[in-house]
Formats: sequence, structure tokens, C-alpha cells
Amino acid sequence: MTDNPKPQPEEEPQERDPVPALEAERDELLDQLRRVAADFDNYRKRASRDQENLVARAHERLMKALLPVVDDLERALVAAAEHEEAKLHEGVELVARELHTALKREGLEEIETDGPFDPHVHEALLSQPSEADEGAVIEVLQKGYRLGDRVLRPARVVVSQGVPQEAE
Repeated sequence: MTDNPKPQPEEEPQERDPVPALEAERDELLDQLRRVAADFDNYRKRASRDQENLVARAHERLMKALLPVVDDLERALVAAAEHEEAKLHEGVELVARELHTALKREGLEEIETDGPFDPHVHEALLSQPSEADEGAVIEVLQKGYRLGDRVLRPARVVVSQGVPQEAE
């Protein structure tokens, strides 16, 4: 007896198809890439907004620093006009006009004071009886200014209490 075992066919290792695994990996990497691209786009937009805000704040600081100069020039104009010193008056007037033009170019606007008191842009320092309607601005003690939509300094005003009542 020959116990010759029958050779069994060799089992071939089952080869897996690598394509589905590679496609899944590719899809995952593409998804990560899209997320990184979206994150970068959001970062770029945020950085741009931050830069614009920084520039706006720098303008605001500059304008606030120049407002006392404007006030002093306007007071000098009044004093020079009262003392009839024409040359001084003309020179200060020229400087004031140039400064106002430069500030306006940068977006500085004077706050309107005609009409009713507005607590968002006016600061009431006094209220007194007058012939004007109650709550109307009757005198401006210090001009107010805004830069864009932000109030840099409210206008300091005197507000009417209305018509004085007669004592009986």
C-alpha cells in the first residue's frame, strides 16, 4: 500500500481587490481637504473683517485726538473776530477750513443739532424754559461728531423745558 497522499491543490490566498479601499481612502482625504479649504476661507474672511475693524478704530482714535484742535481753532476764530485782528483771523480761518476738509475726507461728520433732543447723539447739559417746543435743542455748547455710524463725541446741548408758566 502506498500511502501516497493525494496532493491537495494549494490554497491560493484570496486576493482582495484594493480599489474599493483606495477609493474610500481617497473620498476621506477629499472630504478632509474640503473641510480644510472651508476653514481657511472662513479664516481669511475673519482676518479681513478684523483688519477693517482695526483700521476703523485707528481712524476713530485719530479723529478723537484732533477734535480738541478743531475746538481750539474755532475758539480762536471767535476771539480774533471780536478783536478785529484780520490777519490772524484769516490765517486761523484758513487752517480751520483745511482741517475740516481733511477730517471730512476721512469720514468725520458734524452731528446735527437742529430740532428735537436725541439722546443717541446729544448730551443734555442744561434744560431751561424757552419759547421753543419742549425737548428741542435751543443752544449748542460743544459740537458733536460721528465717524461713519459711530458717535465719537455727542453734541453737548441746552434743551428747552417748554414755554415758562406764569406764576399766578
